[in-house]
This record gives sequence, C-alpha cells and structure tokens, in this order.
Amino acid sequence: MNKFSNFVVNNKKIILLLSLILLIPAIIGYLLTKTNYDVLVYLPSDIETLKGQNILKDDFNMGAFSVSLVDNDISDKELMTLENKIREIDCVTNVISINDITGTTIPIEILPKKIIDHVVSKDSKLILITFSTGTSDEETTDAVKEIEELSNSIKVGGMSAMSLDTRKLVESQTFAYVAVAVVFCLVVLMLSLDSYIVPILLLINIGISILYNMGSNLLLGEISYITKAIAAVLQLGVTTDFSIFLYHKYEAAKKDNKSNDEAMNNAINETMVSVIGSSLTTIAGFLALCSMKFGLGKDIGLVMAKGVLFGVLTVLTIYPVLLLIFDKWIQKTKHKPLIPEFKFVKPIVLKGYKWIFIIFLILLIPAYLSQKNTEVYYKLDSSIPEDYNYSIVSKKLMNEYGLISQSMVLVPSSLSNSSMSKMIDEINDIDGIDSVISTSLLNKYGISDNAIPSKLKSVLESDKYKLLLINSNYEIASDELNNQIEKINSIIKKYDSNSILAGEGPLMNDLVEITAIDFRNVNYVSIGIIFFIMFFVLKSLSLPLLLVLSIEFAIFINMGVPYWHGTSIPFISSIVIGTIQLGATIDYAILMTTKYLEERKKGVDKKTAMGEVLSSSVSSIFVSAMCFFAATIAVFAISKIDMISSICLLIARGAIISMLVVMFVVPSVLLMFDKLIIKTTLGFKKGMRI
Repeated sequence: MNKFSNFVVNNKKIILLLSLILLIPAIIGYLLTKTNYDVLVYLPSDIETLKGQNILKDDFNMGAFSVSLVDNDISDKELMTLENKIREIDCVTNVISINDITGTTIPIEILPKKIIDHVVSKDSKLILITFSTGTSDEETTDAVKEIEELSNSIKVGGMSAMSLDTRKLVESQTFAYVAVAVVFCLVVLMLSLDSYIVPILLLINIGISILYNMGSNLLLGEISYITKAIAAVLQLGVTTDFSIFLYHKYEAAKKDNKSNDEAMNNAINETMVSVIGSSLTTIAGFLALCSMKFGLGKDIGLVMAKGVLFGVLTVLTIYPVLLLIFDKWIQKTKHKPLIPEFKFVKPIVLKGYKWIFIIFLILLIPAYLSQKNTEVYYKLDSSIPEDYNYSIVSKKLMNEYGLISQSMVLVPSSLSNSSMSKMIDEINDIDGIDSVISTSLLNKYGISDNAIPSKLKSVLESDKYKLLLINSNYEIASDELNNQIEKINSIIKKYDSNSILAGEGPLMNDLVEITAIDFRNVNYVSIGIIFFIMFFVLKSLSLPLLLVLSIEFAIFINMGVPYWHGTSIPFISSIVIGTIQLGATIDYAILMTTKYLEERKKGVDKKTAMGEVLSSSVSSIFVSAMCFFAATIAVFAISKIDMISSICLLIARGAIISMLVVMFVVPSVLLMFDKLIIKTTLGFKKGMRI
C-alpha cells in the first residue's frame, strides 16, 4: 500500500494529465454507446413468445408493426401517394390500408359493418405499417420518426412509436438529471464540509469517474434507457462518501506530518482498506442483480458495479492529486460546517435503547407485510405524456376503434381450414375478445383468396404459418388480459401444439411471470452475498444476521409506504430497490459496528463504547445519506418518466430511512445483543468484562 500511495503522491502531474487524456476515449465511448428503449428485449431469449417474434421477423419479414392513423380529410389519391412515400423508407416492408384490401373493384360500403368499424372512423382511417427490423431497433424508431415527418395527417402508434417517444423524453432530460443532482449534492456538501472548494473538487473527481464508467459501457454493446438515466445519479450518490472519508483522513493527518505529501500518503493508506472494504458490499449488491432472468437486472447491475469500482479508483488516485494541487485554495476557503452535530441522538439511544428495540420488533412484521402487499404495475407506456404522438394515437385507437391490446397467433399452415375456423370460433367466445382477423374472416364475408391483395396476404400467411390478429378489450399487463392469454394459449395448443401466441400482450404476461420469480431470487442472492462478505469483514457469526435484518427492516418500511398511501409502483422498482438500498446503505451499519467493536476490544463497557461511536459516526452517516438523498430526490422532482422518478423516489426515501435505522435501531440491536456478539466474534479475549 505504501508503494501505491507513494506513487500517487510523487506523480501528481502525470496522474492528472493521464486522467484528462483518458477522458477523450471515455467521452467517445459514451457517445457511441447505443441505448435500448424497449425493456421487453431483456426477456430470456428461450421463451416461446420471443421465438414467435423471431418467426414473425424471419417468415413474415415483420420485425415490428404499427397500427397508425391517417386523417380522413386526405383523398384516396393523397393516401396512395403517402403510402408509397412510406414504402420508400428504409426497413418499411408493408403499408396496408382499407383501400388496399378492397382495391378498386370492391366499394368500402359493401363490407360488413363489423369490419368497417375496425378500420374507419368519422375522423380517420387505420393504416398498418410493418418493419423488417425489431420494435426498438434504432432503424425502426428512425423510420417512425421519418414517417411522422412526412405529413401532419399521419400519426404512428404501436410499441416502436412508444420507443421513439421514450427516446425523446430520455434525451431531453438526461443532462438535466445530472445537473440537478450535482446542484443538490453540492448544496449538501457546502453545508457539511469545512471548505467551499473541496465540494467542487469532490464533484469533479466523481464526474471523471462517471465519464469513465459511462464511456466503458461501449464494451457492453448497449445499455437500457433506465440505466442510462439513473447510472450517473446513483454513482454520484453511492461514491460521494468515499471522497469525504479521504478528505477527513487527509486533514487529520496534516496535524501529525511535516508536509502535505506525507499527510496524503498516510491518508491514502488509511482510506484504501476502509473504502475497498466498504465498496465490496455495494458492488456485491449491484452484482446480485445479474442473477435475474430478466436481463435489465444484469444491465443495471454491471454498469453500477463498474461505476462503484471506478469511484474507488479515482478517489485513491485523482482525488488525492486534486486535494494536493489545490490545498492553498482549500485553506483559504475554510469555514465552519453548518450541519448540526446531532448531540441529541446519543442520549436518546443510550437511555432508551431497550424501548427502541421493542418498537423495532413490534414494527418488523407489519413493515414486512406492508411491503409484500404493495401493488406493482407493468404498464410500460404510463410515462409517455398525453401530448406525445404515441399517447394521442393509443387514446384514439381505444375510443374510436376499440383497439386496446393486440396479440398474434402463429398457426402452422398444415392446420386444416375447418380446424382453423373452429379454433377462431372458440377464441371469439372468450370473454373480452373483440375480434379475430385472418384470411378466413375475409373469405367468410365473400372476399375470396384470389381477391385478397398479395401484400395483405403476405402479412397474414407465409409458407409455414398463418397469422391471426386478435384484438382484446382488456388493457396490456392487466390480470384480465393475462387470464385471457392463458385461455387463448390452451385453445391454440389443443388444435396444434406448435402454435405460438406472440405480441405485446403475451410478452407482458411473460414479463409478469418472470419478474415475480426474479423479485424473490434477487433478494435472496443479494442478502446471501452481502452476508458472506460481512462474515469475513467483521469476523462474526451474529453480526451479519443482525445488521442485514436491521437494513431489511428499513427496506420493508420504504417499500411499504406505497401500500399505506394506496399507490402502486413500477415493477422494476420493486425488483432493484431492495438490492440497491441494502448494498448502498449497509455500509453505514458496518461503519458504526466496526467502531463499536474497536472500542469494546479495548475493554470499554458497552454504553461508553456506543457513546463514543455515536459521537464520532452520526455526522458522517448523515452527510453520506443526505448526499444520496439529494442526488436522487432531485431527479425524482423533475423526471417525466415514471419508472425513473419512482426508482429515484424509493432510493431517496430509502437513504433517509436507512440513516434513521442505523442511527437508532442498529445501536439498540448492538447493545441488546452485546454478549452474543462478543461470544460469536473473533478478537475478543476470554474473561473480558461484558
């Protein structure tokens, strides 16, 4: 460690220059990293629904499709011209309207009202557009954007339009997220540290580590928009306390060393062990997300674990250099910290720790039950503002056409026409089914196979499969739709076991089932990994259990708040928040416990030891938690994307709850189980006073 700290101190200019040079590839990497705006692509590739998506892409040349609207005030000739322009756009494979179905020989008026009501309203006509590329592929969303720019008379709907609008939202807000998080965090640091220049240097250092992290995402190929939006803010909140710890060590070491270089050398050595040990639990918490079958967990987990690692590296290299170079400015801008000293915590804990422990036990079970009963929703389009095209089209499709959610059935071509008709009749009899569109439906209304345009036929039939388009009256991700999907699946499998149900509705049903398992598993994995790390760090059998239980209590309260408010949260929040809060805030408990063990090993009685710990730790815990809170609450305040604002609100609230639990509950637990801790922890001498 001495060699490392000596190298940092003796090569300040080289380290600073190298860190600035490395920003160039980091920025390039950040700009070149692709962003994915469709969370459904993170579903496991081996599920049947995604196999259906691949068949649609390979056999029907339909990587994505869009049900769009064209205003009725344009003539048939103008519509034909518009369709031709759309067909010329890259990756567009088919454009079909009612005019293409009837051609020039069949008047629209002679079609059954049931068909007309699903394709024409008083204000608009439906137009189906298919794409060769996937729903959220950049080529598809660029094509959607180009279609919208062709004419004010067309508005594009569907998942690709939602991805485009999500992209617009994220691109318009990502910089603002970082800006407000930095401002809020800067205010906290200005108030809590004793120099006005140190917070600026601290944020410059973290900013560099964030750029390194985001630039290195190029190696992952692409990241999700959720990860892109929150990674920088989370990294800022999680790693700030590393820098604060080093600064305090440096200022303390200056009193006992002749030069600043010597003081920094000692500060780096003392900080290295603590920061690396502290970061392990945070990294472990994020890596636990990689155990999820739903790939978004791995996406967030890898980026954030990497971010913490970069935070540790820069705080041990770049930040010491900045402190040494700007030391004179630091001294000139010294001031008295403006945060309270929290002297009231010590007497409350020491006098009332038994009552605090009793309250903890009383609240533990209702807190657990509350978080277990918090409602979760899976509606992915809830974040799209009402004035965006996707929301406008979705509302019109629902109100004017009764098109709420669509699914597709892929049936092998070998299935006989009679069996196909029976299967369609059974599907139509299911509650909530509005219509089933197929070539056989057109035949039923007198449009023969020969009269069906080839481009429409190519959408509904291939060499191997026939396609049924099912319209449901139930909303995506609702319990009603999921039950309906199960019934459809049982019917189509009865007629041919190789039939596949695909589309957004079935994909969302898979998402519900898979993430329900992930939620349970990822919590077990994160608790197990962190328990294992704490066992070796604290060298104790009892402490990992007691500390994890305490932080889990904080998580239960945090996750239970929506239940008591009568609100629901996005599904991804329920999966990742427990892991993030546990990994990021267990450090507070470890910090306090480590100091408590040190005092007890000196032979100090438990109350005196705890008094010393509270006097020296509470302010540090407060500053760290408030930085985490400030960074995330700022994003919650301005975000228009519900998933992101929900995650940030939960993290912000979790930071405060964990802070209070560590200040009051953890000391009470340590005092109540002091004898057990001493007997089950290495390093205590036999016969010492307990």
